[in-house]
Amino acid sequence: MSANLISLSSIRPNKETPWAALVDGIVIGKDILELLSSSMYVDPMSIYREYIQNAADSIDEARALGVLGERAAGRVEIEIDVPKRSIRIRDSGTGISKAEFVKLLVAFGASTKRGRNARGFRGVGRLAGLGYCQELLFRSGAQGEPAISEMLWDCRKLRALLRAADSNHHLRDVVMETVSTRSLEPGKGAGHFFEVEMRGVIRHRNDQLLDPTAVTRYLSQVAPVPFSPDFRYGGKVCDALKPYVKLGELRIELNGGDSPTYRPHRDTIPVGPGGEDKFEDFETVTVPALDGGVAAVGWVLHHGYAGALAPATGIKGLRVRCGNIQVGDDRIFEELFMEPRFNSWTVGEIHVVDARILPNGRRDHFEQNAHYQNLLTHLTPLARELSRRCRTSSIKRNRSREFLRQVEVGREKLAIIKQGAVSRAESARLLREVRGQMPELEKIATGGLFDESEKTGADREIQKLNREIRKLGDSDQPATALANIPKPQRLVYEKVFSLIYECAPNRVVAKLLVDRIMARLGTKE
Repeated sequence: MSANLISLSSIRPNKETPWAALVDGIVIGKDILELLSSSMYVDPMSIYREYIQNAADSIDEARALGVLGERAAGRVEIEIDVPKRSIRIRDSGTGISKAEFVKLLVAFGASTKRGRNARGFRGVGRLAGLGYCQELLFRSGAQGEPAISEMLWDCRKLRALLRAADSNHHLRDVVMETVSTRSLEPGKGAGHFFEVEMRGVIRHRNDQLLDPTAVTRYLSQVAPVPFSPDFRYGGKVCDALKPYVKLGELRIELNGGDSPTYRPHRDTIPVGPGGEDKFEDFETVTVPALDGGVAAVGWVLHHGYAGALAPATGIKGLRVRCGNIQVGDDRIFEELFMEPRFNSWTVGEIHVVDARILPNGRRDHFEQNAHYQNLLTHLTPLARELSRRCRTSSIKRNRSREFLRQVEVGREKLAIIKQGAVSRAESARLLREVRGQMPELEKIATGGLFDESEKTGADREIQKLNREIRKLGDSDQPATALANIPKPQRLVYEKVFSLIYECAPNRVVAKLLVDRIMARLGTKE
């Protein structure tokens, strides 16, 4: 060992030297602000979720305090001004009083909502917009107060300070240099509201922050908005959730539109080009907590499971919500399925009830603890049952396609025999092949995968083929279409026609070609 190194095992603590409490030297650097804003929210669309989440909590509080009627709709108005590159989000919640306005909005990680069953409780969500605009403005009014309070963040100056090599700036210094406040006196009661305005929105990912269609699609999946009147299962879902979940549905209006934002679920599901599937059954899910009670409740809508649902539907995947706001994306439970792809065939949601199952700071997943693992443990059998449904449906479709393919092949071969253009030996061979297909067709039809109507249709096709086989098998006549042609030429034609069937891309094309040749030969009227 080097003489300059001291072995830790040789150090003996001095029992006479007590531990001392830390009384000074705590430094909160400027970089913490970047970590709590732009670094925290990687997906630009998250800013809408954060501000809607705060709006939902404020509206819940307004109802609890009687500021907003119990049946009054909690309103959120969003205005997107593309030419001005601005976004304004205003809610009808309690707002913030003039006395509390500055104190609350420059507190970091010191939310007063922790322990109050609120959706947001870490005290950083309002910072979400700092990294995506040039100026961030907060504006609020409280009931009974004539004043409107405003706070303006200079985000350009903020970024310059954060990029500067000078490490002497602490968090407090940066905030003092970039934040301004003022109070306006409109002359009348301003009412209760809270408003966020982003000015000079920076372009990100195809400028989707300023795309009303993209914003509506995002909020319809993530925000606590109601189901559409065009979704007949909406009432059943709400009835199943209400005993456990505070739905807190909001009326979100974008750019003054008359129609509010609804969840994306409808009675039918677009499948493939021009096709559609429909929901057939509704199933509820209850997950017990580790120490009794309910950890989560949810629902699944069963349909035809015809394959992966398109992302554009906005409903694919087993999803999870806390406070009726989505956590993560449609793939959060993907690993629970026997095959990950089957998650994208599924439509369903799990609503967390146990307050010990906590979303992480970004709300893209959950904090890992025993209560979250308990949730996964109980959801695994559900995911496996959904996987079984998907696999059974996939097998059924494959067998159905195979049945139809073999029926079509049999028809094509029988049509060639009836055409009379190939030799008698070739016709006999084709007939044997069709007969050989019949046991497999019978096996598919009786395999238990088809429902009653499908089996009836399959039996009908099998009976038609059997009748044709018997009809052709009872005939002992050779191919007669070329009977008027001298034998040497007929044999050549039969050989050529057999080669056409052998070499053509498919029998349908080959038959059309042979029909045209035979017509030219005068063998067909």
